[in-house]
Amino acid sequence: MSTYTEDRRKVTTRRLAEMKQRGEKIAMLTAYDYSMAKLIDEAGVDVILVGDSASNVMAGNVTTLPMTLDQMIYHATSVVKGVTRALVVCDLPFGTYQGNSKQALDSAIRIMKESGAEAVKLEGGAEIRESIERILCAGIPVVGHLGLTPQSINKFGTYAVRAKEEAEAEKLISDAKMLEEIGCCAIVLEKIPAALAKRVSEQLTIPTIGIGAGGGTDGQVLVMHDMLGINKGFSPRFLRRYADLSTIINDAVAHYVDDVKTSDFPNTSEQY
Repeated sequence: MSTYTEDRRKVTTRRLAEMKQRGEKIAMLTAYDYSMAKLIDEAGVDVILVGDSASNVMAGNVTTLPMTLDQMIYHATSVVKGVTRALVVCDLPFGTYQGNSKQALDSAIRIMKESGAEAVKLEGGAEIRESIERILCAGIPVVGHLGLTPQSINKFGTYAVRAKEEAEAEKLISDAKMLEEIGCCAIVLEKIPAALAKRVSEQLTIPTIGIGAGGGTDGQVLVMHDMLGINKGFSPRFLRRYADLSTIINDAVAHYVDDVKTSDFPNTSEQY
């Protein structure tokens, strides 16, 4: 059990801002179903992201692009049912906000009304400003996402570190300031140089959540399947594995199969 679970107040966007102000780091993890959401909420995670990474770890797709709005709402609805304390943020999937601000608003409203999530996350900066502003005007909290943006993988052609060159770094800083100015409640910074992430975090009053962006951000996020060792085929430098559930689950299932094959399960005490 985490030592940071004594404060059981509901985490809100306002509380995230307060955490940044007092220098308390923000812990975020992904979840996609009721059971896991309940477990990580009880363990003290501050924010649960219903990520479109479900496309990879739940559906077996190579990219996040195939995820639909209906699928994201399904996952978010399941997660919300298991959460008491954490703030639940849901990704808007590819194609539901990039080119049409009305569609962006409609997509965000569906997520909020049908799933009960408390904020949405969008990838991009100035290019999607109109969509973000329209969502914010409806009273829906928005988390921004800059740096490596997986929904744009076909544009960049690689998952390499972003914003290493000065021009891209300056655009990222400009986009971050713009996202804060128009009203975003936080920004995810993915796979950018640690020095740049620290610089951005120090210039903003809203929290930054890093993934592969060093320790200078206001919080961290990891994909739950990665940090628990369920997905062992993904091993970037920024990932720390906190468990080896892949081996544990494999051993447990193999033991079960053996017990069934040898008629050891069920025994007399396990039947009616």
